[in-house]
Amino acid sequence: MPGSQTSIDARIALRSALQTTALRLPPGRGIPDLRHLSLLAEVEAFDPPRTWTDEGARTLAAMFAARARRDALGAGVALVARYFEGTRLIRPATLSMDARALLLASVGEYLCAVGVPQAAVRFGQEAQLFAENDSTRFYALTATALGYALNGEYTSADPAMQSAALLFRANRWPSEESSYLLLLARSLVSAARMDHDGLRAVAHELALVNPEDPYCLYSARAIDVMGQLIRGDYAAGLAASQQLLHGSERSTSHRFIRDFLLCIRSDILLAQGQYAESLASLATAESPEGHGICFAMQRGGALLLLGRERELLAETDGCVACDADHCLRTLTPLLLRRAIAFRRLGNDRRASQSMESALLLIARTGNSMTPFIMLPPEECIALVDAAVETHPHLGETAAYVRKALASVAAPVEAPRPSHELRGFTPTERALADLLLTPLSLADIARTRGVSLNTVKSQVRSIYLKLGVSARPEAVVELQRILA
Repeated sequence: MPGSQTSIDARIALRSALQTTALRLPPGRGIPDLRHLSLLAEVEAFDPPRTWTDEGARTLAAMFAARARRDALGAGVALVARYFEGTRLIRPATLSMDARALLLASVGEYLCAVGVPQAAVRFGQEAQLFAENDSTRFYALTATALGYALNGEYTSADPAMQSAALLFRANRWPSEESSYLLLLARSLVSAARMDHDGLRAVAHELALVNPEDPYCLYSARAIDVMGQLIRGDYAAGLAASQQLLHGSERSTSHRFIRDFLLCIRSDILLAQGQYAESLASLATAESPEGHGICFAMQRGGALLLLGRERELLAETDGCVACDADHCLRTLTPLLLRRAIAFRRLGNDRRASQSMESALLLIARTGNSMTPFIMLPPEECIALVDAAVETHPHLGETAAYVRKALASVAAPVEAPRPSHELRGFTPTERALADLLLTPLSLADIARTRGVSLNTVKSQVRSIYLKLGVSARPEAVVELQRILA
């Protein structure tokens, strides 16, 4: 009952959780209580007040941060639009500078978790303008740094990370108050530079910072898997990613980290030549808002190596159409994949345009090796050389690309031309690849997100076109055709 002692106690506990969490979002006053974060992540969003006060702003800041840190992201970007137009509150406000900065930084953290890094950077930068003390300024810097790193803007992420680290050391804040956001930003920059020692250091620090927080521990283990991919320890990476993606720890992890891990697993499968399995592992994955993780791009890598260029282009057309809102970190490899696909299909003009756009993005945002993981090196270098002939100023970037390809392009088999399965629909070609794997029809149905009866119907169509009556015969015939 509303007036019962239990109800009164619950409101007191909630108020205490809100106040304590808001106080501890910046460093210097301890870390937020894990129970408080879980409680606040479940609190229903409230309507904007007629006039914002410091108390209301700090309450909202605690709620945004709690949702980000406990993966309560169902409301997406719409939750931000409920209170803000751009980075401005939609209702009048009588806020102190620091309360405004705290709220803006917390929204930046939430937008990073949702996967919209461009907006996160805007909120982080605005928070820096209003921050009046070092602790709030540090929080704003970490949200900005992670936003830049998520967006692949590494030359901008570096100074933000350095400024935050200097503030932390200058104020001698306890090591246990190290920022999870800053550590994630460091992991992304290390991954971009294929620095497995840097990844190992970040993973170790994440595990030490808050060993009681399962979300931190999950992220640390996921970062270790990225290091295993870079080192070529594929067996260990596959085993670890399988456990993390399907084990009990999954329930206490951040969606961005799970999605990131799924992409790493896909790349490991590609590196092992398991193209169909890589594609199947992504069959039901959906990109978050802003494409901080872009599964269309990731599927494109498998489609390229399977020789299914037209499907790759169809898969990624929507991403190119919304490029103004697309995360740059995932847009660059998408453009590279499309460039190679266009070249194979004989559309040299579109191939050149895509490659030039990718190189310009690399030059603008800071060199990164990760876009070149699993790309066919010879085809990529041919396109790079052609781009430099037209745009000589890209010569330095091209030299970096050649170096990156020598370091990260895995030895891959020649792609299978899609025309070898004449008369097959794109769905049937994808299913034909899966018939060559050990997956049962039931497993294939789960992987593709369709019913078993649908798969059986599609398989019967494949058998008819191959002139066989059973899967063993179909496997033999497919292997003969695709040999």
